[in-house]
Amino acid sequence: QVQLVESGGGLVQAGGSLRLSCAASGLRFSRYALGWFRQAPGKEREFVAGISWNGESTVPADSVKGRFTISRDNAQNTVYLQMNSLKPEDTAVYYCASRAYYTSADPRSYNYWGQGTQVTVSS
Repeated sequence: QVQLVESGGGLVQAGGSLRLSCAASGLRFSRYALGWFRQAPGKEREFVAGISWNGESTVPADSVKGRFTISRDNAQNTVYLQMNSLKPEDTAVYYCASRAYYTSADPRSYNYWGQGTQVTVSS
């Protein structure tokens, strides 16, 4: 049974930082790309960043470029999202998801999803 479990969300002031983690089990982690998505109330799920199976390719969304960094540790079966210079518009539930080998911005192409972690940025 595949499980993706996010952690690290919380309440932070604008300009602050958070580091999200997503621990995976039940899949051959090193063969999967990972993506971070977010969804704010009343909005569609949005791609945030993705990383390829071997970590050599990372793709941030334009809205987070220069502020967020995605990374992975295949020995720990974990993917991270370092979020700096947070803004109130970053407030959302953040999800990690997996798909084979290479990342994609299309959430429909991901096979497995975590339950999400809330990030709230106050102004």
